[in-house]
Amino acid sequence: MRTAYSVETVRAAERELMARSPEGALMQRAAAGLAAACADVLGRVYGSRVVLLVGSGDNGGDALYAGARLARRGAGVRAVLLAPGRAHAGGLAALRRAGGSVVSDAGGAVGLVEQADLVVDGIVGIGGKGGLREAAVPLAEAARRGRGVVVAVDLPSGVDADTGEVRGAAVRADVTVTFGAYKPGLLIDPGREYAGVVRFVDIGLGGRVAGGTGSAGSPQAEALQHADVARLLPVPGAESDKYRRGVVGVAAGSARYPGAAVLAVGGALRGGAGAVRYVGPAGGAVLARYPETLVSERGPARAGRVQAWVVGPGAGDDAATVGEVLAADVPVLIDADGLRLAEVGAVRGRGLRGVPTLMTPHAGEAAALLGVEREEVESGRLAAARELAARYEAAVLLKGSTTVVAEAGGGGAVRVNPTGTPWLATAGSGDVLSGLGGSLLAAGLSAVDAGSVAAYLHGLAGRFAAEGAPVAAEDVAGRIAEAWRSVVGAEV
Repeated sequence: MRTAYSVETVRAAERELMARSPEGALMQRAAAGLAAACADVLGRVYGSRVVLLVGSGDNGGDALYAGARLARRGAGVRAVLLAPGRAHAGGLAALRRAGGSVVSDAGGAVGLVEQADLVVDGIVGIGGKGGLREAAVPLAEAARRGRGVVVAVDLPSGVDADTGEVRGAAVRADVTVTFGAYKPGLLIDPGREYAGVVRFVDIGLGGRVAGGTGSAGSPQAEALQHADVARLLPVPGAESDKYRRGVVGVAAGSARYPGAAVLAVGGALRGGAGAVRYVGPAGGAVLARYPETLVSERGPARAGRVQAWVVGPGAGDDAATVGEVLAADVPVLIDADGLRLAEVGAVRGRGLRGVPTLMTPHAGEAAALLGVEREEVESGRLAAARELAARYEAAVLLKGSTTVVAEAGGGGAVRVNPTGTPWLATAGSGDVLSGLGGSLLAAGLSAVDAGSVAAYLHGLAGRFAAEGAPVAAEDVAGRIAEAWRSVVGAEV
C-alpha cells in the first residue's frame, strides 16, 4: 500500500526526528537522494548544464546542497535565486565551495533555463499555497518549453500538497523526488499530472509519520498495489457453489439504452460473484450476449435472492426501480441515471442503518449532485468525493483522470486508483465498472474495497485492451480476467 500524509503530519514527524538527529542531517539525506536521482536522469553528470530554481526556505536548501554534489562531479551548476536575501545560507555556501555560481537576477535567467540539461525546481516547498509568485512564472514556463529534464524537489511548486489542487501557475515536472512520505497531491490529479514520475527518498521518518494520534497521524490518501488487490480478491473454496460465491442483481438498461444493461452484466459476470440476475427491459439483448444470466421480469423485489444490487446504468427515468432497489437490505451500487433518480434520504437512510451503498459518479454527475460546476469537482477531486460521501452517508467512487474512493461519511483515507489509461474515457466503460464493482460487493467485499478493487482491475483491463489505441467498452470487459490473473500472478 502506498500511503500519503498531510503536510501537518509530515512536518510533525520531521520535527521529532530533527530533535534526535545532528543539525542538518535530514537536509543532507534529502539532498543526497535528490542528487542521486538527478544523476540518474542526466546519465552523464560531467559537463552537463544544471540550473537550480531556488526559493527561500528548506526546499531551496535541498536544491542547493544537491547542486553542490552535482558540481563536485563536474556539472556546471547555476542557482537562480528568487529571494536572494532569504536563500538557505548553508546550501548557498556549499554550492559556491563546489564551484557552482549564483544568478540573482531571476528575470534575466530565462535563457539559462531554456538551455539547461537539467532544471531543479526548488522554488516552493510542501507548505506552499496557491500558484507561483509572479517572478517565478517566466522561469516555470521556460523550464516547460526548454530542452532539459525538470526535477521537482518534494513537490512541484504551485501544487497543493494536501489536495493536488493547482490554483494558478505551477511547475510541470518530469520527475518529482519526494522525501520521507508521499503527499496526497502527488497521487491525485491535477497535481499528479504535474508531478511526472515520482521517486521516493527515505530520510529516516519511518514509523514516525504514521505514529501520531488522531487524524493528524493518519494517512489522508492511499493507493493499492498488486499485492493489496490480490489479498482482497474473492477466491472460491472447494465447497463453493454459485450461491455461496454471491449473486449480484443488475437493474439497468431501457428501451433507449439496452447496451448499458449488456455492458453492466458483462462486467458483473467477470467480477467474482457466482451468478448474475438481470431485471429490466433489455432481457433479450442480455441473453443474446450472455446466456448464463438469470433474467427476471418481475422487478427487483421479486427477482430472487441476491447479495448485492447494481442499479442505474441506462435506466432513463425509471425512478420506481431505483427506489425498489434502495429499499433492499443488501449492498447497492448506484451509477449513471440511478444517481440522478436516487433520493438523498433513501440513500442516507441505508447508511445510517449500516447497509452499504457505493455511488460511482463521474465529475459531471458529482457536480450535479453537489450543485457546483464540473470544473470545481475536477480541480478538487478529494474534497468533492469526501463531501458527497458525507452528504449521502455512502461510499463514493469518483471516476476520472484520478479515480478516488471515499468511505461513507467522508472520513478516513481516500483510496486513489493508480491504474488506468485515458482510452477508458469511452462510452459504456463506466457500465462495465459498475457491474464489476457490484459483483465484488456480492462476493463479500466492503463498499470501499469493492470500489477500489473494481477500479484497479478496470484500469488494468483498459491498459491491456488499449495498448496505445482506441478501445471499446466491451473490449475492456473482455480483458478483466487477464487483469485478475496479472494481479494474482504477481502476488504468487
